[in-house]
Amino acid sequence: MVEDKIILGIDPGTTVLGYGLIHVKQNKLSLVNFGIIQLSKLPTHPDKLKRIFDRLDGLIREFKPDEMAIEAPFFGKNVQSMLKLGRAQGVAIAASLNHNVPFEEYSPRRIKQAITGNGNASKEQVAAMLQTLLNFDEMPKYLDATDGLAVAVCHHFSNGIGEHNKSKSGNWESFLKTNPERKLR
Repeated sequence: MVEDKIILGIDPGTTVLGYGLIHVKQNKLSLVNFGIIQLSKLPTHPDKLKRIFDRLDGLIREFKPDEMAIEAPFFGKNVQSMLKLGRAQGVAIAASLNHNVPFEEYSPRRIKQAITGNGNASKEQVAAMLQTLLNFDEMPKYLDATDGLAVAVCHHFSNGIGEHNKSKSGNWESFLKTNPERKLR
């Protein structure tokens, strides 16, 4: 079976949301598009959520991704910021589900690990590795755009198995099936 799909990656945010689209054909990656959704000038949080939904809906209609990957929220000290970020992520997920595009989540550390081999890599290190991997010339003004690309590439490298789908490969039952000699008697 020849793999041929488009993956949309999302780095959710309430000031700037980053996105990236890659095309995977026969295990070769190519850049389709990447950019940001600027939200800082919108007056209210509901306005930002509507902009996120509308813009992602447009991207999904235009590029017709087969799968979406999104960065999972990380734990922060500011509860209000975390709630707003969670809503932004939820709206992005709703946009994908509205088009029957399956999604998966990845932690920030896992994304950095997949791209650079270092879970503590900086945004600049991730962007530089993606620039080499996907062969684009100019670095974007906002690295949220390359962060969105990183999520899509991580999804590909992870074979679509992210945080809420770990049961497909990461449970004891599957481990014992692939390693029967490790079962205790």
